Amino acid sequence: MLPCLAILVTLLAAGQAPATAPASDDAGVRAALTHYLQGHATGDPSHMRKAFLPTAHIEGLRDGKFVSMTLEEYCSRFSGKPAEDETTRRRSIDAVDITGSAAMARVTLVHGATTLRDYFVLLKVDGEWRIANKTFSVAPAR
Repeated sequence: MLPCLAILVTLLAAGQAPATAPASDDAGVRAALTHYLQGHATGDPSHMRKAFLPTAHIEGLRDGKFVSMTLEEYCSRFSGKPAEDETTRRRSIDAVDITGSAAMARVTLVHGATTLRDYFVLLKVDGEWRIANKTFSVAPAR
């Protein structure tokens, strides 16, 4: 029984000590996410094109129905100007997890009575971090 316990302790310890990503990778992931947030704040789709890979997909449920968009379909939803209630909106980068050239992140956007939670998969391509895919969830604000 003791060898099994030793293996379990070793596995648990390994799970508690993840490798730390270089600061430059964390900054790169956050730069891509900041472009995304600037796109929302300004309504300027050029920020989205800087944040996402051109092949990215955006998917989630809106009003109980599955929604799937290409990056260009997503960008077409932005008017080029901020929303009328922009000064009341809140956004935050909640979590970033990086391993090698892959990362995931979670962002929260509070728009009036709605909270959007976005989950991202990012890739480091040619030295630059970009969002490969986004999945979102929409719920009433708390």
